[in-house]
Amino acid sequence: MSRWQDQWRMVSRQTPRRLWNHVQVQTSYYWSKWTGKPFHWGLPTAISIEPTTACNLGCPECPSGLRQFTRRTGSLKQDFFRKVIDELAPTLSYLTFYFQGEPYINPHFLKMVKYASDKGIYTATSTNGHFLNSAKAKETVESGLDRLIISVDGTTQETYSAYRINGSLDKVIQGTKNILHWKKELKSATPHVIFQFLVVRPNEHQIPEIQRLADDIGVDELKLKTAQIYDYHQGSDLIPKQEKYSRYQKLQNGTYSIKNEMTNHCWKMWNSCVITWDGLVVPCCFDKDATHQLGDLKKQNFKTMWQSPAYQNFRAAVLKSRSEIEICRNCTEGTKVWA
Repeated sequence: MSRWQDQWRMVSRQTPRRLWNHVQVQTSYYWSKWTGKPFHWGLPTAISIEPTTACNLGCPECPSGLRQFTRRTGSLKQDFFRKVIDELAPTLSYLTFYFQGEPYINPHFLKMVKYASDKGIYTATSTNGHFLNSAKAKETVESGLDRLIISVDGTTQETYSAYRINGSLDKVIQGTKNILHWKKELKSATPHVIFQFLVVRPNEHQIPEIQRLADDIGVDELKLKTAQIYDYHQGSDLIPKQEKYSRYQKLQNGTYSIKNEMTNHCWKMWNSCVITWDGLVVPCCFDKDATHQLGDLKKQNFKTMWQSPAYQNFRAAVLKSRSEIEICRNCTEGTKVWA
């Protein structure tokens, strides 16, 4: 039932102007696919904004955890965030507070969530769950956050820390319980709490156990997510043996390829974008090091950037030959498996 309640909350946030923007975005996308030329008559219905690039863990397939960025490390400032949201709020339906890093490291993160929530925008974030003490859990519930994704990639400390290096499973479980406690205490329907289980070879045998753990704790939903592997061609110790949980398939010559077909269009280029903590706009979450910078919101407003020659040229490149764009070659748009 709670899944449907979560979906209803998304729908209930719509206004006539936001619905009209949805129509404009979809019309632009399908017209562009049909003509092979980029057109855009609306603004994004969803964006991701990065609270920080800092992280307390060292996950092996994460540039933030491995400290491998070439871009600067820092945290999103409240005044800049409010400026962007004030411009986009009339047409924006969905706001994700996540790109790289651990959102709760930004001390003003939940104040920004509340600011967006008060404007009627559906808000979501993803966390490794290590900062959800009782006080922070209470503040999270009070912020109006709609969706909280908590990464739980193992049911024992040994398995969990094989990927979540430097992490504590007990701390994550207790943090989740703190959130659920304050939801009940404050009689709040939000946030919708999701356990996200990144399926890799060291933990794939624990899928039945994570399902039981999710039920026992009482989270609203469990999602099994396939893992993105950067250097997958020769295989990896992280690729699951169960093919349904892998983004990659083994070929007859022993190498691996990505499963999905590389088509010359992408909904995300019309519907959404990612804003880094320091105001750079990049096409999507696969551009983790911000190599394709399509604008700088410290120097221009969002609408000007969204319709700029740089953005239209990138959309044109996607329509022409997506396989020539490096960040697209390992893209599955974050494949998840429903549990």
